[in-house]
Amino acid sequence: MTTDFVSLVYVGTYTAKGSAGIYVYRLDALSGALEMAAPPATARNPSFLAVAPSKQHLYAVAEVDEFEGHPGGGVYAFAINHQSGELTMLNRQPTHGRAPCHLCVDASGRYLLVANYTSGTVTLLPIQADGSLGAALQIVRHQGSGPNARRQEGPHAHSVTIDPSNRFAFVCDLGIDKVMAYRLDLDNGRLLPHSPPWTETNPGAGPRHLAFHPSFKFAYVVNELDSTVTTYVYNQSAGILTAVHTVATLPEHFQAANTCADVHVLPNGRFLYASNRGHDSIAIFAIDPSTGTLTPRGHVSSGGKTPRNFAIDPTGTYLLAANQDSDNVVVFRIDGETGWLAPTGHEIAVSMPVCVKMLTWSVG
Repeated sequence: MTTDFVSLVYVGTYTAKGSAGIYVYRLDALSGALEMAAPPATARNPSFLAVAPSKQHLYAVAEVDEFEGHPGGGVYAFAINHQSGELTMLNRQPTHGRAPCHLCVDASGRYLLVANYTSGTVTLLPIQADGSLGAALQIVRHQGSGPNARRQEGPHAHSVTIDPSNRFAFVCDLGIDKVMAYRLDLDNGRLLPHSPPWTETNPGAGPRHLAFHPSFKFAYVVNELDSTVTTYVYNQSAGILTAVHTVATLPEHFQAANTCADVHVLPNGRFLYASNRGHDSIAIFAIDPSTGTLTPRGHVSSGGKTPRNFAIDPTGTYLLAANQDSDNVVVFRIDGETGWLAPTGHEIAVSMPVCVKMLTWSVG
């Protein structure tokens, strides 16, 4: 008996230029082509997405100024139809924080954590048995500032990442140059202060997103403001990150403005990718298996302008880059031996794509 894989691709967008919300595509495993799989799910500025571990539900931030009569943004809960990929909205909740920009679900599927950028807060919400969201249980507020007066006048929580043990949550705060650390209390639905409570980055770095290595020995933070990636050794039992190496994401002689956006590790653990907005490229790095440190391997054009986010499919075959300011998502084939990216010739037009999430399962 043969086993086939079904891959759905969900694209979160900004809706200012006519986007309906979240778009649903099916990825052809042989060619890398994307075809519309279901009607888009209507939502306001569903800029970042997260899929539950059960693969039954999808959650999206509402990056707006006012939500359901509450100041700040919100979150949407959707049920996923595995036959068509179509999303059905279950409910929505306010985050009680301004500009929610990232979210994740813990491995037990019981809690949703949301980073609110402008207010510098993290919101924890319970997930009900049917996948819908309960009212917020906790809002954690960061304090401080950084040396970049324009971008770091206060805290700016930019992402929440739960470690592989599901015991610790790490929040990259761009505004205060810290990766905040919390213990995840699953019994009571709380984020508790960890010791140490944070890991500092280089001044003015602006930490944005974090990705763990498949071995769980290392973690990587892409720094938006100084266009670098920092390697951390990760002590999983203690939940402690220790910085060991930082490398630039840009070519040596590139002098124009640039900000980094996203970071991912190839499933085989051999290569890391980071997106550059300005240089409009995906930077490729080889990973040293013993130390976790990075060696630059080159850059590939993202195929558009302002690659905000990208995704790697679970088999490590394809990378999908969302170019926010050129309104397209471009499909690349990954060489697992060299890490190089080759355009497949396939792309889709979608207004202001921000986030790409892939959902794959086996059939047959």
